[in-house]
Amino acid sequence: MKILIVTDAWEPQVNGVVRTLKSTQRELEKMGHSVDLLTPLEFKTIPCPTYPEIRLSLFPGNKVKRRIADAQPSALHIATEGPLGIAARAYAIKKNIPFTTAYHTRFPEYVQARSGIPLSWTYRFLRWFHGASQAVLVPTKVVKHDLEAYGFPPKQVVLWSRGVDLDIFKPGPAMSNDAKPPVFLCVGRVAVEKNIEAFLDLDLPGTKWVAGEGPLLETLKKKHPDVRFTGVLNQQELASLYNAASVFVFPSKTDTFGLVLLEAMACGCPVAAYPVTGPVDVIGDSPAGALHEDLRTACLEALKIDRNIARAHAEKFSWEACSRQFLEYLQPIQSGGSAATQASVSALKWKPNESSSTRPAEQKN
Repeated sequence: MKILIVTDAWEPQVNGVVRTLKSTQRELEKMGHSVDLLTPLEFKTIPCPTYPEIRLSLFPGNKVKRRIADAQPSALHIATEGPLGIAARAYAIKKNIPFTTAYHTRFPEYVQARSGIPLSWTYRFLRWFHGASQAVLVPTKVVKHDLEAYGFPPKQVVLWSRGVDLDIFKPGPAMSNDAKPPVFLCVGRVAVEKNIEAFLDLDLPGTKWVAGEGPLLETLKKKHPDVRFTGVLNQQELASLYNAASVFVFPSKTDTFGLVLLEAMACGCPVAAYPVTGPVDVIGDSPAGALHEDLRTACLEALKIDRNIARAHAEKFSWEACSRQFLEYLQPIQSGGSAATQASVSALKWKPNESSSTRPAEQKN
């Protein structure tokens, strides 16, 4: 099968979406499939407002049309809701080409945190964008429930889990350091939606480390001079960092999954987090992590966890199994396209004056 994946998230970004797509591509190719990626690297781009690390493709419509037409894929997957995703969606609908989409991040919550735009507005856009999709792939049952609560048809939203490379992320050499133990580590975008300051403000023994970059990096460096900020690391360096840390702290309350949770545990580093979507789905009732509404309590409890327990839990997640899930939901493209696509288009039209009554009662902000 020749699979075309369209994504607005790609190198040089270092995040869970990019890692998921790269890992999925690798596993699908191992299975004998051909995977073509249409990314912003093929277009002129501008920095995303408030987040310059993300590049937005400029006027991609015509080139996206040509790329899809020339590729003649057996299946089309649109991974993101950005300019490339919107252009690919428009072409697919026009040509009656069936496609799948994915919901990787809590986009409405991120937009609200950065701009104050109400959740209902952004979820309305998402219902419009994904409405023509044959299947919307989400990482956890909690995210599936959330989208259904905001008006997505239950049968349209399907599970596509996540994995970890156990050959890279494993117990092994630790990054050399002279930090005072214990070491509490946080890895991720240094941005408001990741809630990193909740970690940095904690009164904890030992040392705090933060790996990653983002719009808040320089501000937090000045505000917390005692914290070690490593910047972005490659996977091998990241593995050695996890091996040097005593506890992996995940302060985010808006992630849909959190691949870094699996990476840390695969290296034997126990997790401390809030009991929210992501940690709840990945950790569950496992003793590999400590979940608590008081993040400091979770951090101190995680110090007591045996590193072998964390590794054993991570071994339950494989990219091969996740990629087979992805493959299962792809829609074969037949000659002339599929009339089913047009039926699904009309099912979820984006109406600017639509009532916000589809929002969960507890989230009317």
